[in-house]
Amino acid sequence: MDGEPDEHLLRRVVRGDEEALLLLYRRYAPHVHALARRILRDGEAAKEVVQDTFLRIWRKAERFDPALGTPRTWILTIGHRLALKALKARPKTLSLEEWDAPEEGVGSEDHLERLWVREALGVLSEEERRLVELAYFQGLSHSELALFLGWPLGTVKSRLRRALEKLKVRLR
Repeated sequence: MDGEPDEHLLRRVVRGDEEALLLLYRRYAPHVHALARRILRDGEAAKEVVQDTFLRIWRKAERFDPALGTPRTWILTIGHRLALKALKARPKTLSLEEWDAPEEGVGSEDHLERLWVREALGVLSEEERRLVELAYFQGLSHSELALFLGWPLGTVKSRLRRALEKLKVRLR
């Protein structure tokens, strides 16, 4: 029974079969956890994403459409979206403001570099500054930015490229 195709297991989940959900969990929980851990950089938060992912599968298995992709892709997409939602909901691990906060040693080389970067960031629009923060201070990839912001991938890439060009010109 463990070799049963994922689509069959999802059909069983739709009918309320807990054993089928457990089989899907055993197959995909490690993958969802790895994905969430990479996004959140927090093992406990990743475990919550796994739990939420399979709870959502339990409640919404009937929404799976095989014409749109495989069960694996559907499950990982749910996990990815929930991880990004969790990332968005929690306080930033390192915002520009925290990075930029005054520290002891005003006048030190590190402090002067921070002032220089802060001044350069001033040439960016609020949107561009947010993109740079998410990409370089939060570590989101282009794909993660696209999902997080709800923008097409090409838009993320072009706007981030434009922001980095502005910074490059300013920092010269």
